[in-house]
Amino acid sequence: MRKVDIFNHVMPLKFFERIGDYKDIGKRMREVPMLYDLDERFRVMDRFDDYCQVLSAGMPPIEALAGPKESPELARVCNDGLAELCAKHPRRFPTFIASLALNNPDSCLEEIERSVKELGARGVQVFSNVDGKPLDLPEFAPIFDAMARHDLPIFLHPARGANFPDYLTEKKSQYEMWWAFGWPYETSVAMARIVFAGIFDKHPAIKIVTHHYGAMIPYFEGRIGPGLDQLGARTSGFDAGAIKIKKRPFDYFKMFYADTAVFGSKAATECGMAFFGADKTVFASDAPFDPEKGPMYIRETIKVIESLELSEADRAKIFHGNAERLLRLAPGSEDEAHRAKAA
Repeated sequence: MRKVDIFNHVMPLKFFERIGDYKDIGKRMREVPMLYDLDERFRVMDRFDDYCQVLSAGMPPIEALAGPKESPELARVCNDGLAELCAKHPRRFPTFIASLALNNPDSCLEEIERSVKELGARGVQVFSNVDGKPLDLPEFAPIFDAMARHDLPIFLHPARGANFPDYLTEKKSQYEMWWAFGWPYETSVAMARIVFAGIFDKHPAIKIVTHHYGAMIPYFEGRIGPGLDQLGARTSGFDAGAIKIKKRPFDYFKMFYADTAVFGSKAATECGMAFFGADKTVFASDAPFDPEKGPMYIRETIKVIESLELSEADRAKIFHGNAERLLRLAPGSEDEAHRAKAA
């Protein structure tokens, strides 16, 4: 069965060369050759039958690498590199998810139009916060508007570093809790802010793909269901009546899509599947950030999905059908229209 890995990461060589000396990113990337070495990536990909990847840039966010004046150029270099990889290797990389300089919101609209119309991108990646700012600020609303207009997905990736402490009395997060627990929290809160901002009321058909199977949301469905039905009951001075959304908060969380990138955990996959269902689940591995630097997450994620008690129709949706629909890819082959644009 065809497998479209919808959320994995790559570092285009020209982009890598531009940012290689930024902070600690050069060391981190050199330790994961599959991020920038195509031969290594192809060696890993060839282990899996009928397997292709939708490319997206790895961490850190563009806005963490440069100020608002310089960041739009970095976004362009990154997206040009992603488009070049797709044009050269269409069967391996049917399309890509564009990066944006979110610390320069005006530039994002121009880059969305360029990436979608000229380069063939089929979505954009945003992060759970933008230099500490929430995504529901008015300055970011045009990004959601643009993607709803294009009817292409927004991919939500967490962003949080060790400088965000676990306790107010400390200056840094300890033991990489900023990643292990901070990233799922970041994603979950960003999803909630999108819900309460009324983005789904404004754009009922908007497509937002949440990384790591919706993070904390599936496990805490009782809290976002009956719990948030009592919104305002626990916090003095909070006016729940000022929130102008049309449905229960719980109903909106069901409108997100979620990927299977939970590092091969069967329990997490079953929990995510129970919440989002086969129609809202897309296959993703989060490669190459695993102990084997590529193959482990792909292998274990496929193994878990194949072990679930699903109909073959639902399994096909997860492995490739939903991705083909969301990204408007030709079923079972590379997208010729995209290839013509990107060539």
